[in-house]
Amino acid sequence: MHTISDYQGYFITYLNQKNITKEPKNLYEPISYILGLGGKRLRPTLVLMASEIFGTSYDKALDAALAVEVFHNFSLIHDDIMDDAPLRRGKETVHEKWDINTGILSGDAMLINAYQLFENYNGETFRELAMLFTQTAIEVCEGQQYDIDFETRDDVTIPEYIKMIEYKTAVLVGAALKMGAIVAGASESCKTSIYDFGRLLGLAFQLQDDYLDAFGDPETFGKQVGGDIIENKKTFLYLKALEHASADEQKQLRGLFSLNPDDPSEKITTVKHLFETTGARNLIREEIKLYTQKAFLALDELSISEDKKKLLRLFGENLMNRSV
Repeated sequence: MHTISDYQGYFITYLNQKNITKEPKNLYEPISYILGLGGKRLRPTLVLMASEIFGTSYDKALDAALAVEVFHNFSLIHDDIMDDAPLRRGKETVHEKWDINTGILSGDAMLINAYQLFENYNGETFRELAMLFTQTAIEVCEGQQYDIDFETRDDVTIPEYIKMIEYKTAVLVGAALKMGAIVAGASESCKTSIYDFGRLLGLAFQLQDDYLDAFGDPETFGKQVGGDIIENKKTFLYLKALEHASADEQKQLRGLFSLNPDDPSEKITTVKHLFETTGARNLIREEIKLYTQKAFLALDELSISEDKKKLLRLFGENLMNRSV
């Protein structure tokens, strides 16, 4: 087994070898741009780690890892268009740097490229990877639609929100780990347990992302801090704040989430203050810890050595202590 940073390095080297701009440039340059913006590369790293955890060299899983990363970045291009987001990883979003039509078309090409990468696997491995990818991709789309729907609803519940982030974010983390297990030919029980570990960790990851969106450091977060507040997204923070707010605070919070001011700075400051006074800031931290603990319980179900479990546990702990 290698270290987490080793796997990240192996993947980045492979990505740089594959990430070559060709004609037409206006289709492929945006793809090169978004893939070159960096990011945590956590999903492809998980694919490579999982393949070695189950006894197969990471290099056999590089194409599956690249497929996951290409798909993830495709979804980011389209999400940024839908959210009218100006920044991604501290840089201009694709639709801002080029235009909306370019973002849509380059994103479409990335989705097709992701599928193409699975063609490098044979027989049952190809079939399993393609089936998992298809199921995951449609769930991600469903999660995105729930997210959009929630913006205009006043009755979103915590369970509905958890389902939305499970589909939009967590299933892809689970799928990344399961893909490594599929490439390695792991048992069905191992594939299920590693998927559950990733899915639960993905839920904790997204809740952490929600927290950082409101309370992260703009210098390290890489996205516009307060973006969810600007977009009036019914996040866990918002829903918990409503649940624990006084009648006056509820009225104020709902009123703020009906506004779209030209200068949102005062709105962001006021909402963040309400997140703190209602206890929502502390409650989301507790929820992040809860899902991380659930993920580690799923990890205990895996029939692998303690050293390998330790590596996965370390990955989870690092993820929950991040600032980006």
